[in-house]
Amino acid sequence: MPRCDTLIRNARVLDGTGAAFELLDVAIRNDRICEIGASIDYDAREPIDADGLVLAPGFIDVHTHDDTAVIRTPAMLPKISQGVTTVIVGNCGISATPVTLRGEPPDPMNLLGGAEDFRYPTFATYLDAIRDAQPAVNVGVLIGHTALRNNHMDSLDRVATEAEIEAMREQLQEALDGGALGLSSGLAYLSAYAASTEEVLALAKPLEGAGAVYTTHMRTETDGILDAMREAFEVGRLSHVPVIVSHLKCAGIANWGRGAEVLHALEAARTSQPAGCDCYPYAAGSSTLDLRQVDERVHITITWSTPHPEVAGQSLAQIADHWQTSQLKAAQQLQPAGAIYHSISEDDMRQILCHSATMIGSDGLPNDPRPHPRLWGTFPRVLGRYSRDEGLFSLPEAVHKMTGLPAQRFGLSKRGLIRKDYHADLVLFDPETIIDTATFSDPIRPAQGIAAVWVNGVLTYTTDGATGVRGGCFLPRGESSWIQ
Repeated sequence: MPRCDTLIRNARVLDGTGAAFELLDVAIRNDRICEIGASIDYDAREPIDADGLVLAPGFIDVHTHDDTAVIRTPAMLPKISQGVTTVIVGNCGISATPVTLRGEPPDPMNLLGGAEDFRYPTFATYLDAIRDAQPAVNVGVLIGHTALRNNHMDSLDRVATEAEIEAMREQLQEALDGGALGLSSGLAYLSAYAASTEEVLALAKPLEGAGAVYTTHMRTETDGILDAMREAFEVGRLSHVPVIVSHLKCAGIANWGRGAEVLHALEAARTSQPAGCDCYPYAAGSSTLDLRQVDERVHITITWSTPHPEVAGQSLAQIADHWQTSQLKAAQQLQPAGAIYHSISEDDMRQILCHSATMIGSDGLPNDPRPHPRLWGTFPRVLGRYSRDEGLFSLPEAVHKMTGLPAQRFGLSKRGLIRKDYHADLVLFDPETIIDTATFSDPIRPAQGIAAVWVNGVLTYTTDGATGVRGGCFLPRGESSWIQ
């Protein structure tokens, strides 16, 4: 009788393709799935009866800011507790590598930590740190446009020179050669807003030869969103690379109701080029406190403030009232700071979440002392609230959005599907009880309904919590298989 490390029997297997479940057994040997069948006969060191629970590929969080968290807090409990086995870091133009600071990190790189957290001047040094930390989750890495600008420009409020672009491109190429997944931009932030389309396009050029992707926090998500989408798709079209629009949304009250219009623009682009997006399942975003987003009609919660740490968790309206000043002036006094903005229409968010081009990304901020609940709750919220309870899409489709689809788009080799010889990144959950429990008032709470999580064959999380054994690793870029 053949031997295996783990045999999971009687599981309702959702394989990550979007197909309906099958009742199957799955055997794991070392870090791979070694057999799948209706009834397989293996001598298992650890037999498990799933008793009809759902077994899915481990969830892939395509939009994270876990760059430094995977090293500082390698247990990665906010992610592993919700079934996430792979995080993609380096989003929104900000990455922890390659970075050389001349002082404090510029906004919004400070979302990743203080100057002491940026210790990776080369891509190779960051990979060494991941290997040494051995986090509980796998790590795929994007290289941030703003991080590259920081390395080679004396001022970020202007367009880069040809020499600066060439220096940035050399660092990007070095990272691509080392297995980076692609380039990200955060053109909405003041640290990159002055960059021209031509600057971004020049940096995107090396991506084609590497088979890499371009992801973008677009220049705006408010009134001018369609122009911003055109710019993003133009970069992809002219550089011949796939485009992923980060956390697609219609931000700002004046833009509520434009979800269909925005999706129409995405669909039009997809007729002639590879394009997609990610989305988080909340009608509120979170980032640094941006004076341009202060709107007294919008409920804004302060998550941290360097000069006034005592106000974390209070609304900007409360703070302004206490200080007897306007919200804008209060925001000025709070900076640098972080904020949660309740500036998204629930209906628009649902439309975008449902679209076939949409992947799931948490956009969680692990350094926030009072984080947005998406850090702990994104994936169970999609599966529980939006799939099971509200029926926005089927459970197989929901799982596909967070497994097979992102693995193909980002070129994560032998991940995202339950297949023989694929890596054993797996999550066992109860489809009847899975739900997020993190809230805006109590955001640091693990989800319910996650029975077990394996990362590269290592049982990392159970209903009793983290096992203390970690099996994550760096994931180099494989061959992308883009699906529209």
